[in-house]
Formats: sequence, C-alpha cells, structure tokens
Amino acid sequence: MTHALLIRDADQLRDATPPAEVLDHARTLIAQRFRRGATVLASAELTRQYLHLEIAALRYQVFGALLLDARRRLIRSEILFRGTIDACCVHPREVARVVVESDAAAVVLFRNDPSGVAEVREANASLARGLAQALRLIDVRVLDYLIVAVDAEYSFADTGRL
Repeated sequence: MTHALLIRDADQLRDATPPAEVLDHARTLIAQRFRRGATVLASAELTRQYLHLEIAALRYQVFGALLLDARRRLIRSEILFRGTIDACCVHPREVARVVVESDAAAVVLFRNDPSGVAEVREANASLARGLAQALRLIDVRVLDYLIVAVDAEYSFADTGRL
C-alpha cells in the first residue's frame, strides 16, 4: 500500500511528495522556531517535537544540550557525545565546558534511545542529578533532561527526578 503525501505551497497543492521531503520541510519549519534568540521553552511540547525530529530515529545514541540564555532563548542546540546502539559515554567536565563557553544560563539536556523505548536506567538518573548539581555550582539551571525515542519521550522534570 502506497501513501501519497501532500504539501501545500503558497500557490498550489503538490502530490506524491516523497516522505523524506515532507520530513525535511517539517525540520525547516521547526528550525525556524528554534533559531537563535527565539523563545524555546514557551512550549515544552515544541521542544519535544524539535528533539524528536532531530534525534529520535538515529540508530546510535547521542547526548546533547539545548543551551539557553537568561530569558530561556536558544543560544544553540548541540550534540555533545555520540555513542553506539546501546550506550553513550558522557563526560560532565565537557558538558560544563561547553555550557560555560556558550554563556548559557540554563540548559535542557537530552539523549535518544535507539531501541524505541524511552527507558530510564539508574545511570541516566545519576547522570541527571550529577550534572544538575555541578551546573548549579556555576549558576546554570538544568530545566529538564529528556530521553527521546521514536514512539515516546521521558522527562525527568515532569516526573520530579531532576
């Protein structure tokens, strides 16, 4: 069974658009909302959608941060570490270095889960607590730590684990 995807341009409706083109178009629209200086965290849902499009379908684990200024506007989104299909080594010292160099006042930490399940391991919880504590010492607030999978997300802030 073949599905036809449609995109409406300013002047016409195009059909039989390849799914990859639709995803590229969606990424472009979301990236416009996530440009430097845009208010990122006005919507937690928008943040999750952005991360879902960027990292959920990767076949390897990544760990990164949305670096935010004092008004919670995006300075930049950065993938800090890349791992394998089931692990990613994160070095808190490097996270702190990037945060300080970017003059971030707050961060949203994130990682993906290639297994498709937003599974929380004790190592993730320990890392989240440790990074939040370390960054607090330099007056940087960790707003959330999101685990993003194809069909699910897990928020440490929403569950009170941060």
